[in-house]
Amino acid sequence: MLEVNSPKKKPRRSRPVLVADAIKEWVVKRDLSSGDKLPNESAMIDQFGVSKGTVREALRILEAQGLIITKTGPGGGSIVGEVSVERTRALLANYFYFQDLSIADIYQMRKSLEPELAASLAGKLSSEQLAELRMLANQFPKPAESAEEEKEQHIASLAFHSKLSDFGKNKLLGFIIGFMSQILTELTLYKKLYEPPNFELWSKGREHQLHLIDALDRGDPTKAREIMTSHMQIAETLMKQQEAQIVRRFIAE
Repeated sequence: MLEVNSPKKKPRRSRPVLVADAIKEWVVKRDLSSGDKLPNESAMIDQFGVSKGTVREALRILEAQGLIITKTGPGGGSIVGEVSVERTRALLANYFYFQDLSIADIYQMRKSLEPELAASLAGKLSSEQLAELRMLANQFPKPAESAEEEKEQHIASLAFHSKLSDFGKNKLLGFIIGFMSQILTELTLYKKLYEPPNFELWSKGREHQLHLIDALDRGDPTKAREIMTSHMQIAETLMKQQEAQIVRRFIAE
């Protein structure tokens, strides 16, 4: 029998929200995984002692959170879902929509975290993963010839960092770095893009990526950390020169 916490303790929490919380506790206690079935609607009504409408609203809440998947019709019902990275990042971006997030905030984090990610990957990547990184690094072998092409180069560079975050074993570290790359990709406005292009910074940035791949391939964490630290400093300098800003906009899941 599942118990719903007394609404007297949390008067602002509705009955469906309390039932949704109790369902989550039920899932945790049984160590259920993605794809495992939840009790049917009738069983939940009996367990919680609430109406059909309350159970259905609780399930809608959990489905909106990405925690369950509900199918209707014969053989339907609710199963445990797995919250996607896309949904999680979108919700987090929605939070920062109200927080005046700045480029300086992001680079304070990037300069601290990305060198550690690079060091942790040294000697740990497969030949296929290294090939993916080389492909991204070599996508634009020449300086941009227009503002549009320069923006494409920015996006390709961020894809390189996002791919590194995907390869990391520390999922929390990878998630944060990937989230920052997504913010910079989707929510950044460059006021002085290509005015004029900075060949030296472009050259150093691409050189860093190629040297980083070599350090990762050799299994040299010290060099990988050193290269990424320098790369982050150059990237921040370029952002400042182009007067980059984070725009206030929601991102799609």
